[in-house]
Amino acid sequence: QVQLVESGGGSVQAGGSLRLSCAVSRTTASRVCMAWFRQAPGKEREGVASMEGTNNITSYADSVKGRFSISQDAAKKSVFLQMNSLKPEDTAMYYCAATYRSCLDFNIGRYPYWGQGTQVTVSS
Repeated sequence: QVQLVESGGGSVQAGGSLRLSCAVSRTTASRVCMAWFRQAPGKEREGVASMEGTNNITSYADSVKGRFSISQDAAKKSVFLQMNSLKPEDTAMYYCAATYRSCLDFNIGRYPYWGQGTQVTVSS
């Protein structure tokens, strides 16, 4: 089992930055993939970034590539999402997620573990 708690959301102006944090507990070091998803009003939940837990292979949605960066601390107890050059269309509830399955893509069905979410609002 994995417990996830997000923090770091807030309201920023377009062009600003935020760093989201996800505290990870009740997990092991083996084959865990961590990911960030987001869901805006009227839209389905979409994958933003993921990191494979063993080799730290990262993936990003095209919409955030070059602006967002996912990382983990050395102990793999936290995962972060650094968000730069934020745009109004980045406004969404952001969720930390984890899976022991493959995370080669952002198939939401592969992620059984979720945090409660943290709101990110970007104003123009």
